Amino acid sequence: MKPFEVVSPFQPAGDQGKAIEALAKGIKGGDKFQVLKGVTGSGKTFTMAKIIEAVQMPTLVVSHNKTLAAQLFREFKGFFPHNAVEYFVSYYDYYQPEAYVASRDLYIEKDASVNEEIERLRLSATRSLMERRDVIIVATVSCIYGLATPEVYKRMTAQFSVGDTVDVDRLLRRFVELQYERNDAVLERANFRRRGDTIEIFPAYLEDAYRIDFDWDKIERIRRFDPVSGRIFEDLDRAMIYPAKQFVIPQDMVLAALAEIKQSLAERYKFFINAGKIPEAERLKTRVEYDIEMLQEMGYCTGIENYSAPMAGRKPGEAPDTLIDYLPKEHLTFIDESHVTLSQIGAMYAGDRSRKTSLVDYGFRLPCALDNRPLRYDEFEARLDKTIFVSATPGKTEVEKSARVVEQLIRPTGLLDPEIEVRPSEGQMEDIYAELQKRIKAGERSLILTLTKKMAEDLTNYLSGLGLKVRYIHSEVETIERVEILTQLRSGDFDILVGINLLREGIDLPEVSFIAILDADKIGFLRSLTSLVQIIGRAARNAAGKVIMYADRMSEAMEKAISETERRRALQMEYNKKHGITPATVKKAIADILTRRAEEDKIDANASIEVLKKAYNILVPAQRKKLLQALEKEMMEHAGQLEFEQAAAIRDEITRIKQIGVSGNNLSGNQPGY
Repeated sequence: MKPFEVVSPFQPAGDQGKAIEALAKGIKGGDKFQVLKGVTGSGKTFTMAKIIEAVQMPTLVVSHNKTLAAQLFREFKGFFPHNAVEYFVSYYDYYQPEAYVASRDLYIEKDASVNEEIERLRLSATRSLMERRDVIIVATVSCIYGLATPEVYKRMTAQFSVGDTVDVDRLLRRFVELQYERNDAVLERANFRRRGDTIEIFPAYLEDAYRIDFDWDKIERIRRFDPVSGRIFEDLDRAMIYPAKQFVIPQDMVLAALAEIKQSLAERYKFFINAGKIPEAERLKTRVEYDIEMLQEMGYCTGIENYSAPMAGRKPGEAPDTLIDYLPKEHLTFIDESHVTLSQIGAMYAGDRSRKTSLVDYGFRLPCALDNRPLRYDEFEARLDKTIFVSATPGKTEVEKSARVVEQLIRPTGLLDPEIEVRPSEGQMEDIYAELQKRIKAGERSLILTLTKKMAEDLTNYLSGLGLKVRYIHSEVETIERVEILTQLRSGDFDILVGINLLREGIDLPEVSFIAILDADKIGFLRSLTSLVQIIGRAARNAAGKVIMYADRMSEAMEKAISETERRRALQMEYNKKHGITPATVKKAIADILTRRAEEDKIDANASIEVLKKAYNILVPAQRKKLLQALEKEMMEHAGQLEFEQAAAIRDEITRIKQIGVSGNNLSGNQPGY
């Protein structure tokens, strides 16, 4: 395999070197659990990359949400350009699970919209794990949900080489078994086509396609090419095609499972009849018999995942195979922001089981549906090899089970943790206003943390009435708009952002020098020790960083957060003094990172808008409706791929077209395509 090699102009700085050495030594020494306790802005991702380079082990990085996972994926891609860095998150843009609400006698069918690009990336991840060891997978908790067993997945492949003599029709049938569809007109992802003595197949996990040329039944040539332009990239000696879906079962295993499914149906039907539940018995019988017939005839049925346990040969209650089972036995796992991620992993099983139990109890599913589930936390932990919990605020559980806790407190920039003051709540608005004016004059930004959405909105209106440029952000603000708001804050479109708990993990705002925490002494999650430390960290990327807590008493969480921050500041100041470092605010060139990207995204979005507009006449109501539907689909695709700027540009165009439709106004002559 290729060795893991970090490509970066930077070398370990501050206490990164010590952290890398200590954690790598622990891994090589056989320690299962360790903690990297790194403050905000200390370069934890770079440290993680250097540890991977030091231990040379396939690695899984687990994050608690898609946005942070995407950020980590991009960073690791940059650090490891010569290795396989993959992205594995939920591929649903929209997902409504099957459910039954007994109190309302309401059955809800499963409904989902799959993001094809994310599905491709997931398939690319499993393919890389099949073929190489120099693999880094950045994943969300999606990695604890069931997949086909690695053995079956590897068995479900089509392999061929130049010079092989093959039965062409049999090869095409094999592609169908691997869930590829034949389309002789258009070659799209997960499709194949035949043209005379040439077969072309577009693997579901690649951005390129394969062209196989035959001389009768002998493979004469294999080429990799661009399915759009037709440009040939290279000639290959051999190729291997992996399945187009991640849950695949060979037909012989499907048929073998039918006997067990029929037996389970008979037992469950008898159970309902004996309990006097005739509607449930008939409902289950009708549904499962239809599924069995579909499996016999087609090898597939809607909701086939609910029969995954008998098809995979698993016993009732046995854990499913997941992405973790595709990793080699010896591997490394980083749990990023572990204080959040571990809780999320632990909560998945109970929620899933509660929903499915209702379906089983009321005759919508067989009991084997309960085994189509995520891992329990103990099952997840048992599958891990060497694990490092990464967090500025690791929980008690992580610390207690770890062989060592390695602190990374020194930032390469020399920045200190922010100063903290506690001020009384009486007269806080006047005090906050004065502090905000200081930051505005210095060209810096401010955050204000409230406890409720209404407080955030009311405070925004109040400050706006005083002539300040202010916005709010909370969970009811759409994802696309949240990204826009944070971008506008950085670029100076407004100076103050009011929020609740969305301004904590993973938010990088170096322009913010002031944070006001209202009701800091209140007891609860939003003012816990972990939350306060994470909030304080948002001001740690600015040399003038300061946090003011407004409270009428000193809570235990406040005392510990202030004490911990002061301890860190003392160590950071001592290090800076010893090495002659002057703290400098993190400089992230907004023009380079945000404006340029926004412009590029806007150009891309406008290009796609123009292509769609040329296909419709906006003045014809029926065609205008079709155009809006096409644009909305395009917007959702960009949003699903985390391309929020492009999605926002298309959203604005949708709004404009709707206004045109309402007003009936004609368009000016400078609008092409109408």
